[in-house]
Parts: sequence; C-alpha cells; structure tokens
Amino acid sequence: MIVIKVPSVGESISEVTLVKWIKKEGEYAKRDEVLCELESEKATFELTAEQAGTLHQIAEEGATLKIGDVACEIDETASAPAGMPAPSAPAEKSAPKEVAVSHAPATPPATPAKSTPLAAAIIQDKHLDTKSLSGTGSGGKILKQDVINLLSKTKPSQAAIDRTERKDKMSNLRKTVSRRLVEAKNSTAMLTTFNEVDMTKIMEVRKLYKDVFKETHTVNLGFMSFFTKACCTALLEWPAVNAYIDGEQIVYHEYCDISIAVSAPKGLVVPVI
Repeated sequence: MIVIKVPSVGESISEVTLVKWIKKEGEYAKRDEVLCELESEKATFELTAEQAGTLHQIAEEGATLKIGDVACEIDETASAPAGMPAPSAPAEKSAPKEVAVSHAPATPPATPAKSTPLAAAIIQDKHLDTKSLSGTGSGGKILKQDVINLLSKTKPSQAAIDRTERKDKMSNLRKTVSRRLVEAKNSTAMLTTFNEVDMTKIMEVRKLYKDVFKETHTVNLGFMSFFTKACCTALLEWPAVNAYIDGEQIVYHEYCDISIAVSAPKGLVVPVI
C-alpha cells in the first residue's frame, strides 16, 4: 500500500483544501494520473498517483489538510480491470531483436476535455453539467466564452422562489481573497464606475403601456420596476453576488430582497421588496 501525502507547495503554505476527487473510491488509477484537486490560499494544484493501483480515499472533499497529511492510499497489488493494460515491469537486458516498424500515423489517445481555471470556477458556481459543454479551445478545452454562451441560452427559472439558503464552506483561497478585499476596502478609496445601457426597448415598452398602467394602478409607470426586474434576473444568474460571508462559510440566497428608496409624507423610507 502506497501512502500519498499532501506535498509542500510553498514556504508560507501550511494547509490546503481538498476541492474534489477526480478518481472515485475503489477506482483503478494509472501511474501519474490525476487523483484529486487541492487548493491553497494562493493556487490550485493536482495530486497524482505515484504508482498504478486501486484508490482508497482517506480525506473527504472540502476537508482542510495540513502539509504532510495523508490524502489517500494506492493499492499497487491490485490488478488492472479488463481492457486496461497492466503496468509494465522493468525488463531484463537482452539481445536486441528486430521489430517491425509501421509507418502509419499514430492516433493519439482520446483525453477528456479540460477547462481553464476561470471556466472551471464558473462551472462550479453555476453547477453546470460539463457534458452539455463543447470546448472550442485547443484539444477541446472549455474556455470562459463557452460557459458564457451556454448561460446566455439558459434562462433563469420563473417558478416561485422559496426563501431558502445554501451554505458552502470557503476554501483557503476564498478566505484569502475575502480578507484581502476587506483590507483593500478599509485602506483605499473606493470609486464608482458608470456603464452605459441601451434603453431603447424599455422606452418603447413604457411608452406603449404607460397610459394603461396609469388608469389601472393610478400611478405612473417609471423605470424603477424595470431596473428591479433586471437586478432580480441578474441575481438569479449570479448567486455569488447575492451572498454574504458568515465566519468560514458563504451563505447563498435562493431569493431576492431589493430595497428601494421611496419619498413618503413623513420623509424618505427604504422598504424591502
């Protein structure tokens, strides 16, 4: 049994987070094949098999491991499954033999499509199925634009939204990012950016229905309702924006609370819709 430990990834790194297992429990892994993904506060890296054999997982996904902790074990005595060549043993030196050489072009083995780090982050955040993604990068690699194109075709669900919350444990990298962002907010001047938006369609809709809306609801049809709808749609598409950090967890909301300032007879109030 070969013990695979968490390697040292830097002088200042003392612990890492096991993001996900690539190989399942009891699955046969070839030599140098990727077993799992680890994430430190600075980077993400992979843990590979030192020898071919059957995988026995020790650490669970999401667990925080110290440098040198045991992540898994490899049973190198296990035989390869049917259809998979067993690892070759070192051959003894012998007299050279004539080997027939084929000049036909070799067909490279098919490898599973990988994704760029940014695309992988969006896939994980959106819980997308990679089977529905076709990569346009080199070797079929999934790029950021491929994921965005898929999201643009998938409209957010219009079903009733319940007031549920979902909690995910932060990795070391996310903890470092959140800490650095707070430090930057407290020590630097925060600026506001302005983006231009084409309002032509909204202007046409408002012009078409403003009279009917005024007769029905006795109030004018302003732009705030369109802005609120756009914000809700955006929050459904990007739930990380509609979340907050609670200790070492990120709390995601399955609903949208929008506060709108309203001029009331007693002054300005901000009700939550």
